[in-house]
This record gives sequence, C-alpha cells and structure tokens, in this order.
Amino acid sequence: MLGLYAFFYACLHLFSYVALDQFFAWGAIWQDILKRNYITVGMLAFVILTALAVTSPKAMVKRMGGRNWQRLHKLVYVAAVAAPIHFFMMRKGFQIEPLVYGAIAGLLLAWRLVAWIRARGQARAKAAVRAA
Repeated sequence: MLGLYAFFYACLHLFSYVALDQFFAWGAIWQDILKRNYITVGMLAFVILTALAVTSPKAMVKRMGGRNWQRLHKLVYVAAVAAPIHFFMMRKGFQIEPLVYGAIAGLLLAWRLVAWIRARGQARAKAAVRAA
C-alpha cells in the first residue's frame, strides 16, 4: 500500500505541474522534460512508479510470473533515489529539507542493503552445510 500511496502523491504532484504550472501545454511540458534535469529525473521516477502501480495487483503477479514481477519491482530502488534527487535539484539554493528526505531514503536503502547482505550470507552458509 505504501507504494500505491507514493504513486498517488506523484500523480497529484504531476497533475499540479501539468494543470497549474503549464495549463496543459503539452509541447511546453515536453520541452521542460528535455530541458530541465530535475523534471527529467522526476519523470523517470513517475514512469517507474506507474509501472509498479499497474503491476501491483495479484492478478498481474500471476500474469507476469513471480520472478519477472520481482525483477520489475526492484526498480523501486531507482525511484527511491530519483525522488529525493528530483526534490534537491528542484529547490533553488541550498536548503536542508531535500537533504533530510535524501538522508532518510539513504538510511532506508542502506538498511535494506544490510538485510540483503545478511540474507545472502545465511543462504551461502546453509548451502555450504548441505554440501558438506
């Protein structure tokens, strides 16, 4: 559910940009995506979140196959890095708020990395015991 909430927030954020900032001027929006790096990074995160939201129902997991679904959903790590970078680049001048969000994302990703390393080490240890 957290991922779907993040996608919903990203939809609201994008809609406010498209409707309130650009007044649905699709050519200007496309030019902004190509010209402004922070919008490019934000759109990358949005496209990833869209793919993850569309494939989140259980029916899609069955349709794609568990392994392919997991492979696709690992892109959440790219979105988790892209979103704070987008926020940091969007702000003008040095501001602490984007750095706080980036630090939180970095800590959560580091925690996930440590858990992955531990699980991998435990799997190797079990494999070594079975082989012996």
